[in-house]
Amino acid sequence: AVYSEKELAQLGKVLSGRDIYIISDEIYEKLVYGCKHISIAQLSRELYDKTVLVNGLSKCYSMTGWRIGYIAAPAEIASAVSAVQSHMTSNANSIAQYASEVALSSAKGNEFTDSMVSIFRQRRDYMVDKINSIKNLSCFKPDGAFYVMLNISKLKGKKTVKGEVLKGSLDITEKLLDYGVAAVPGIAFGADDYLRLSYAISLEDIKEGLNKIEKFANDIKD
Repeated sequence: AVYSEKELAQLGKVLSGRDIYIISDEIYEKLVYGCKHISIAQLSRELYDKTVLVNGLSKCYSMTGWRIGYIAAPAEIASAVSAVQSHMTSNANSIAQYASEVALSSAKGNEFTDSMVSIFRQRRDYMVDKINSIKNLSCFKPDGAFYVMLNISKLKGKKTVKGEVLKGSLDITEKLLDYGVAAVPGIAFGADDYLRLSYAISLEDIKEGLNKIEKFANDIKD
């Protein structure tokens, strides 16, 4: 889900005038489809002064494993974070640092993310259309990132071909492994009626995985 400017403003109104810092994780800021990313720190000077913005290069620039992240925060917060961080991790390698500089400051970075968004949009649209064509399964079309939350509520309480009752997302993800599909159970996010699927893989693998999920759904006894 992507918060609109109106929703962020309403949230900001609740937070204004209170002794509360805001930690805003904006790691997917460039991976949005047909909408605009807005940071809550943009909405007012007060919110700007109390926001700790967290970001990194792993998602938008496919630098997973290079472990380059950063924060933007009030000076006293940044100083305290630096003091703690220096005793926990250090020595980001020079190659990753130079690559990060190019990603964040040159046109090449934007060209790369624009290309990724176009590819992800194609994969997202295929995944959403396919899921919504499968019996007892459904999903909404996400506006950002590269995940789909698959609604499996209509499968809960039903039985597998072996007569096992599907009690929730943990059961269903476990049974999907027998069909060659790995998914994240929604209970990990407090949403047991869902599974999380990623489309940060090739379209061919997405098609194969969804065909296996369809086979699983069709094997469930009504």
